[in-house]
Parts: sequence; C-alpha cells; structure tokens
Amino acid sequence: MHIKGEMGGVWNHPIKLLDGFAAKISSGDQEYSLDKADTFVNYPFANLHRYTLTEDLKVERTQYVPDGKEGMLVEFTIENSGDESVEYLFEFKVDSDLRPTWLGEENGVVNGNDKAEFYADKGYWQIKDEKNPWFVLTGSNLPVIKTDQAPREEGESGVQASLGYKLLIPKGEKKNITLAIAGSYTSSESALETLEDLLARPLELLEEKKSRYASIEANTRLRIPDSSLQQCFEWLKYNSDWLIREVPEVGRGIGAGIPDYPWWFGVDSEYALQGYMAIGQDEIVHQTIALLDSLSEVTNGNGRIIHEVSTNGIVFNPGNINETPQFALLIAEIYRWNGDEDFLKRYYPTIEKGLDWLMRETDQDQNGFPDGFGMMEIHGLDSEMIDVAAYTQKAFEEAAFLSKEMGNTEKSNAYRSKAENLKKQINEKFWSAEFGSYADFIGTDKQSLHLIEDALVRADTLNKPWAMEELEETRKRILANPSSEARPFVLYHNWVVNTPMEMGIADPNKAVQALKTAEKFVNPFGVFVTGIDRDESAGSDDGSFEGSKVFSYTGAVMTLPTGVQAISENNYGRPDQALNYLNRMTRTFSYALPGSMYEVSPDYGMVVQAWNIYSFAVPIVRQFFGIRPMASKKEILFTPQMPSTWEYARLESVKIADNTIDIDYKKEGKKISLFIEQTNKEFKLILDPTNLLPGKTVQVISQNGQDLEAPVGKQIVELINGTKMELELEIL
Repeated sequence: MHIKGEMGGVWNHPIKLLDGFAAKISSGDQEYSLDKADTFVNYPFANLHRYTLTEDLKVERTQYVPDGKEGMLVEFTIENSGDESVEYLFEFKVDSDLRPTWLGEENGVVNGNDKAEFYADKGYWQIKDEKNPWFVLTGSNLPVIKTDQAPREEGESGVQASLGYKLLIPKGEKKNITLAIAGSYTSSESALETLEDLLARPLELLEEKKSRYASIEANTRLRIPDSSLQQCFEWLKYNSDWLIREVPEVGRGIGAGIPDYPWWFGVDSEYALQGYMAIGQDEIVHQTIALLDSLSEVTNGNGRIIHEVSTNGIVFNPGNINETPQFALLIAEIYRWNGDEDFLKRYYPTIEKGLDWLMRETDQDQNGFPDGFGMMEIHGLDSEMIDVAAYTQKAFEEAAFLSKEMGNTEKSNAYRSKAENLKKQINEKFWSAEFGSYADFIGTDKQSLHLIEDALVRADTLNKPWAMEELEETRKRILANPSSEARPFVLYHNWVVNTPMEMGIADPNKAVQALKTAEKFVNPFGVFVTGIDRDESAGSDDGSFEGSKVFSYTGAVMTLPTGVQAISENNYGRPDQALNYLNRMTRTFSYALPGSMYEVSPDYGMVVQAWNIYSFAVPIVRQFFGIRPMASKKEILFTPQMPSTWEYARLESVKIADNTIDIDYKKEGKKISLFIEQTNKEFKLILDPTNLLPGKTVQVISQNGQDLEAPVGKQIVELINGTKMELELEIL
C-alpha cells in the first residue's frame, strides 16, 4: 500500500475526504446500526445494500458518484411494513480524514487536524483541514433535529460528525432520505456549490450516469454462446470507466487499479489503452496518452516514458526500460484505429527520442538488447530481459511503420533493419532448447549464480522441491561449464518469457513448443507470474481456491500474464487454447466483488484493474473477430479465427475513426455465414478467411448473393464503396 491503511475510503484526488460513513436508525429504546447488509447489488453506475433489521423494518442504501462532480450521493429507503406508524430517528455519521495523496510531502504539503463546524441555517457539516484549503461537507434537504461531533481515535487527525433526522413513516409505507457528500481541495465555496447541486437534482444526475453507461454497453457489444464470458466482457467495459481519474491541474487519464493504484502509470496504460480503443472508449485513450506524454516530457525530456505518477503530479519512477518501447507499440495501434495524422505528428517525435535514448543510454554492450528492469520487479533482474528485448524489437518494427506513414522512407528502412536483426537475435540468443522456452534474461554467470541463491530461498520458503531441484541442477551446469560471455538463463520461468509470442516474433516451431511449456505454469484461474511459485493446482483446468490471509504477489496468478498467453496462442493459430485462458480468467469474474475482476486471480490485490481489458479485448476483438483497421488508408482488414466451439459470434458498434462496424458469424454444419456492415461506405473492407477455423480449409462461395468461383485456399474478398458485405463460406 502506498499510504498504509489509508487507500480505502472516500477520495477526491489529490486529497482524501473520509475514511467512511455510517448510519443507524432508532425508535424508542430500539437502535439498529446499518453495518451488516443482507444483500449487496452492484450496478455499473451505482450499488445497493439491503438490510433486514426486523420483520417490519427494512432499509435499502443506494450510492453513486455523479459524473463530473466532486461528491457522491447516498440514498436510504426505510420501509415500515408493520401495522402502526412509527417515528424514527435516523442518524448519519462521517469519519473525516482530510489528507494529501501519496507523495504529498514532495510538494511540501503538511497535513493538519480536521475541524468541524455545523451550519444550522443550511443543515450541513463543514469539515476543514486546519493547515490547507481542504473541505468536506455533508447534509440533506431534510431539517436536522440532532447533531454531534467527536474526535477520532488518538493519533488520528480527523473528526466524527453526525446528523440526525426525524422520519415519521406510516404503516405499510416507505420514506427516502438522500445524503450528499461533497469535497474540494481549493475552497469551501466550491464544495458548497457541489453539495447543493447534488441535493437539488439527485435523480437527474443518476439518469445522466445511467444513460452514459448505456452507451458504454452499446459500443463493441459482444454476443457469443458463452453467457459467462459475454457478461464478463460487458462488465470489463464498465470496469474500465471506473478507473478514469481527473485532476484538472494535472490531467485526465486511467488509473491502474483500485484502491491502491488510483493514479497514472506508463506500462499499465500502454497495455490497457489498446483494449480501451477496441471497446470504443477512445476519448479517454487520447487524454491518457496526452497526460503520459506531457508528464514524461517534463520529467525526462528525452522520450523516456514515466512509470508512476501520483495524482498530485509528482512522478515517483521516471520509467522502467520496457515502458519506452511499449509507448511506440501503443501509438502505432491507436493510429491504426483513429487514422489521425495530427495524432501521429504529435507523438512521433516522442517515439524517435525514446528509441534513441533507449539504445544510447541502456544498451551497455551495444548488442541491440537494452539493459534494465522490465515487467518483473524481482531484485537483480535488471540485465538483458526477454520482455524488454521483445518489446524493443516490436517498437522498431512499429517505428518503421510510423516513419513510413510520416513520409520518412530512410528512417523507416533504418528502423526496419534494426527490427529484423533483433528478431533474429532474440530467436537465436534467448532461446533455450533444454527448457523449451525463451530465457528470463541474458546475463553473466555471476549474475545468474546470485539470482539462483535468491530463487532457492524463495522456492524453499514456498516449499517447492521441484523448483529447488531444477535450480540446483542449473547451478551445477553453470559451475561445470563456466562462460566469460553473457548467455541466456531460465531460472524463474517468469511469465514474460512468453512476450516473443505475444509480439508475434517467435519462430513458429519455437512458439508452439514454448506455448506448450507454458501450460505447466497455469492453474484453474490463469498463469503464474513466477513459474517456480506454481502449486499443486498447476496444469489443471478446474478446482477451488483458498488463498493466504496475508496478501503477497509471491505465488500470484494474474490477469495480465494470462491475457498475454491468450494473445500469444492466437498469434500462432490456436484460438481454442486462447479461449481456454479467457475462460480461466472468467472464473474469477464476480468471484469476490460482483461485477468486477481482481488484479490477482481470483480475489487478491486490486478489486478492479485497467489491463484486464487488454487481456480480453485484444484476443476477442482483434484476434477472434480479426478486426485490423488501417484508418489512415480507410481500410479495415478482417482476419477472423474463431474458437471451434462457437456456433455464432457477433460484435456490434465497433468504432474505427469516423466509421462503425458490425460483424456477424454463424456456423451450421459445413456452412459459414459472415455479415459485415459499416456506416461509412468510404472504407474498403477486406476479408482474409485463411485462418477462420484453424486446421480447416474454408472457401468463400458467395458474396452479397453472387456465387464466386475461386481457388481453394487463400482468398481475399473486398468490398469497395459499400456498406454491407454478406458472405457464404464452405468448410472443405
């Protein structure tokens, strides 16, 4: 945790408002605390708690954060189902904790004690930090009949403030009370304006939010035979919206995860935004990229992309090595979807500078492989890492593409030459035939022996005798066959060894072998982050889970490695295997929090994580449905490859630049129908059905009702200046 024990509660970044709030209801000498709900219901835009206090007394609590407001609304519905009218005292209490976000001290911010003041004429509490212009207000439209305040526990700077209201509820009726919480990190006037607006139109604000979420659902709407996966995909679109964080003084972008990582990250965004673009959330894609680019420029000024920045604008880590090449991957993919020349011109210089910095400053031996930390944050793993090498190779390939789009053929050729050389070197120098896998890293014997000692301690602590035996054998081989040159080592079986397949740069034979090796490091919920941590569930397809009571990333299975594995399988024509990984992750959907998927599978870490949408949208939208746009040329290539178990699949309202497409797939016996429709007839639609059903030959027999005579095998079908492409295919 970045601020230990404080990342929960009610936040208005870059400050915290409350540790929480509570309510109780009483009548006569009977008092009931609303602290244990019978039912929790999660909606995309709100959530609901139901309490059964007595046979005759039930309460519902609904809460939501209106769009664009520094506050939230909490509505209580009290039902009296008894035979008599009852007068209740309803009390609402807030526990303030006005404090700065993480790294506030870097801005010279000193947290003060909170002071509460009740404004009787308006019926609200105002709580202010004594040293800063930070405010939190709470109140309702009903008249207040009771107030109270008290200091928090010793050592805490906040206060408790409560409001009491009289509610006379006739028999068999319900009564509502709506409370608002509003904050500001600039002025009491701003907080009051928010509070009054929230209380003036709670239903209107709720309807506005519901309407916006309906549009989120409508974009890239998936329809498939698997209702669990379909529902999971729909909710991941909502989850993605939950993560948007805006601080006007700094910028607007997606956070990495809630509750501990609500601020902005380089690599998390570089994965996630590819998924965001595929689900039609393009506005936040462009805003996040602008934020990362501007902060990176101010912080580094050399194209290096930052890793982590708090919502107060303080950059904690100027960037891990993989984040700079991954920025090139992100920009290239988004450009394919938006076709925006101005977008390309704005970010191309960052890519040029970044790749120059990468190779000039981090490639110590000038062999093309940068040195430094990649995705694996294990002490000592900072030499030539496989993920950094794979992403760097792809970055040069994408830079070649973008340079060509910019009209710079010479630069494009130079980048392409580097990319081709790196691809060859990765397949030669990182490959371990002995392990059937790409190596974790290339390093010296001294480095590897030191890392083996650390890994042995880890394996022993986790009681992994197979890993200890393998590590001991590796150490013996190194000592028996010393080398003065750096060489590849497989020690941890980290998930990043699969990045050459994720990037599609692995030789096909090696790729399939490596993908099969990776199956050893899988449990019913996905891929182990560090392979030597695998447990007795490794390799199984189903089973239950009982985690430790103390959270740790050691032994973790995570959605990103699992998504990377699905993408990798698809890259080598194995959609059934890719679907298997998606199904593993889907088992974790709603496992703990209804409507959400945790960062660490099935229920550890962040309750919602940005890169989850990368792990689903890329395999489904870009690979199963094969949507590969080139918006700058007004072309969309379709290279679908469908899981064999899907008899039908449909995607609706996929946004590509100023175009929207639907694609419908149906399989009946030996016949397949494909229907593609677009709103902008200026786009050329191109279908390559070669890998539609891997392992089977599929031939197009008619287009838009016209029979086609075409050779068996590869067949490219085009639609120019039209809106509909209706195809009948036959499985031979």
